Amino acid sequence: MKRPANVAEAAEMTATLQARLNRAGETFRDPPTPPESCCGRGCNGCVWEGYYAALEYWWQQAIERIERQSRER
Repeated sequence: MKRPANVAEAAEMTATLQARLNRAGETFRDPPTPPESCCGRGCNGCVWEGYYAALEYWWQQAIERIERQSRER
């Protein structure tokens, strides 16, 4: 999956994967929540960088779970 352009796009992509997990009957941990503590100064190692990295990892694992479940059917 490509990196989202903004938080709304990230939320939409996450909701799509959650819906696919639900349709597949899979239970899966909650996705990471957006940070609330960004100072807005463009820091190296910004909390948003960590959020998007964690979210991409969640997406990857969710997709793997969906694909594994569909192969087992």
